[in-house]
Amino acid sequence: MRVPLSWLREYVDLPAGVTGREVAELLVRAGLEVETVDEGGAGLTGPLVVGRVLTFEPEPQKNGKVIRWCSLDVGNDEPQWVVCGASNFGVGDLVVVVLPGAVLPGGFAISARKTYGHVSNGMICSTAELGIGDDGKGGILVLGADEAKPGDDAIELLQLREDVLDIAVTPDRGYCLSIRGVAREAATAYGVPLKDPAALELTGAGKGGYPVEVEDAQANPVFVTRTVTGIDPTAPSPRWLQQRLALAGMRSISIGVDITNYVMLELGQPIHGYDKARLAGDIVVRRAIAGEKLVTLDDQTRELDPEDLLITDDSGPIGIAGVMGGASTEISASTTDVVIEAAHFDAITIARSSRRHKLSSEASRRFERGVDPALPRYAAQRVADLLAELAGGTITPDETIIGEPAVAEPVTIPVSHAAKVAGAPISDADAVSFLEAVGCKVEAAGTDLTITAPSWRPDLRDPNDFAEEVIRLYGYDNVPSVLPPAPGGQGLTGSQRRRRRIATALVGAGLTEVVAYPFVGEADFDALGLPADDERRTTVRLANPLSDEEPSMQTTLLPGLLRTAERNVGRGTTDLALFQTSLVFLPKATDMAVAAPLPSVAQRPSDEELLALDAALPHQPLHLGVVLTGARVPAGWWGKALPVSWTDAVQVARTVALAVGVEPVLRNAERAPWHPGRCAEVSVGDTVIGYAGELHPKVCKAFGLPARSGAVELNLDALIEAAPASVTAEPFSSYPVAKEDVALIVPAETAADDVKAALVEGAGDLLEAIRLFDVYTGEQIGEGKKSLAFALRFRAADRTLTETEVAEARQAAVQVAVSRFGAVQRVG
Repeated sequence: MRVPLSWLREYVDLPAGVTGREVAELLVRAGLEVETVDEGGAGLTGPLVVGRVLTFEPEPQKNGKVIRWCSLDVGNDEPQWVVCGASNFGVGDLVVVVLPGAVLPGGFAISARKTYGHVSNGMICSTAELGIGDDGKGGILVLGADEAKPGDDAIELLQLREDVLDIAVTPDRGYCLSIRGVAREAATAYGVPLKDPAALELTGAGKGGYPVEVEDAQANPVFVTRTVTGIDPTAPSPRWLQQRLALAGMRSISIGVDITNYVMLELGQPIHGYDKARLAGDIVVRRAIAGEKLVTLDDQTRELDPEDLLITDDSGPIGIAGVMGGASTEISASTTDVVIEAAHFDAITIARSSRRHKLSSEASRRFERGVDPALPRYAAQRVADLLAELAGGTITPDETIIGEPAVAEPVTIPVSHAAKVAGAPISDADAVSFLEAVGCKVEAAGTDLTITAPSWRPDLRDPNDFAEEVIRLYGYDNVPSVLPPAPGGQGLTGSQRRRRRIATALVGAGLTEVVAYPFVGEADFDALGLPADDERRTTVRLANPLSDEEPSMQTTLLPGLLRTAERNVGRGTTDLALFQTSLVFLPKATDMAVAAPLPSVAQRPSDEELLALDAALPHQPLHLGVVLTGARVPAGWWGKALPVSWTDAVQVARTVALAVGVEPVLRNAERAPWHPGRCAEVSVGDTVIGYAGELHPKVCKAFGLPARSGAVELNLDALIEAAPASVTAEPFSSYPVAKEDVALIVPAETAADDVKAALVEGAGDLLEAIRLFDVYTGEQIGEGKKSLAFALRFRAADRTLTETEVAEARQAAVQVAVSRFGAVQRVG
């Protein structure tokens, strides 16, 4: 919001001579974010005066250009002669003349100089040359006949030295998207009364206005119209109005549009004007019907959504409520009768429509942040008054008023609440004074205050909201900084230690941790190739998503990780090893879902409220996601690059499990988005904790990743729950190890880990380690079979093992595999 200081002074008696930077400093202390202070006219020096055109002679030049040799009355005894290349002025017009010795904005020094065969003693100025915008005509600034006289100081007349505060308005301060709102803050900061621009005399009859029907009162609680007839559409906007709009960052369009924009900036209430002659029947406020379209004021045809709130008449939609009007009823150069709309719309409804159509307007920005619901009648009156004053219109007494603004519920808090929250010595009298300064109605009863928030502050609802208002006006810099005492001796929980151990193991293995957004959409699940009945497609939908394409919370980490990998691959980084730990959100069964309560912030939630809140939440296990792409080992003098394979993904899963002291069980599985036959199911005991392997080729293509990329997703909560409370180091034996290898032929569908477990069971305590080192299939062992070769290592803690002991242990291990899987020992 750009706020010219002169406009602010109209409603606040600022100290004489105070600068924009000084005002900005106080507003920042009060909690506003003043980004910059533009010092208009900085570096501008006179003489810059008003001149009247006495004569001019058109002189064609050899280059085809026609210049004018002009004489001007600038208040001196003799005429001032200048050369001018523009032609949009005539004899008798008042113009702005910069004389030799002056400096225009941008360091443009003016001197008498010879040009086009004449000595030009100055220059006639355009708005662009004066640094006050561009009138769009590319010509000389021509003043009104009654605005000034020759010789007047143009710097003062046009307010060329003007400080403008550029304020970044946060979502909870929507009222500051207006001069009225910022003036209120300035009046409070300086301790002076506010001259409220909305304090107007209402002349409407309260009935008989243009007929309006509102079908959705929740989304549109207040709708007001006034009618002004007989306006002159050709009447120019006065210079002061154009100047203020330009300083506020808006261009002048026409008298009708300029006035509605001016009132919106002044009061914060978006206004829309309709050409009454182009309205067809009653105005109806309703939701859109599927398939409806509207050409908006920006000449774009927009397909409407059933959730859009519309302004319609008998011809169909004529505007997206609170966002932008339609082209069919806009005020034009032939408009003489205007129907003024001033309404209050639900903030969420407007925000969703604005985001849905990617259409952020000045109106939607205000409605999204909350507009004073009590303003519509006053804003409509203000527009009507200006149309009558500046465009010669006649205000009809007829007025449409639908609905009433909601009144805030009173909140009772201890008078010392703000002081307690801030830990600062804020007196009771100051607390009451500060609350009244922001517009609250305060009633004291003993040690309690009953507070009613003003209509323009919908963000004030809870005790701490009012405490914040008191504290910010007291001054955040006056609140002492005190570090809270930290309880000692607690340290990390067991779960936290294991999570850190996992992250350390992954980083040590060469992986990089990333953080991705937790939002997904149906397109993500389609790209992963998930079946229609996959449980991961059942999601928790957000009420107000950042993007309509990703309206749900993640049920798997892979979409966000794969998009991160895709972004890096697209920028040339193809060798990636990324991991992320984050929550996934799994909705509970419908019959278990409950509505979440909204506890008060005045005290700690009760145990019942905490249980109810927990019951309303989805199940949120902690997951680990990993994606591997490109080369595992880059090419170099040592040889060719080693590409990532499914075995690398499986090894990452083993690394994670072993980091917390768990030996995982791996079995072949088929699950999207992994490649069939190259996907391992990872289990701990009887619990499946995730999957690892190579991504399906279609998934790699969908995300733009190299072929044979790998991925892992594990449920860390389940893994950590299965991990031992502590890991005990095994004593190391100094006696020699006995090495034995065994190859077993088993059915092809038998899991290698199951055979490994059988060997461990049969070998007994003498077995120190076991490792699968070869898998073979071929004609030598028959169809439907495979050979698994294991390296067994035997060792005793107290002696050197004999050949007999080793042989017996080896045979016992093989016997369990034979009896359990029908294994046949392979010889040779």
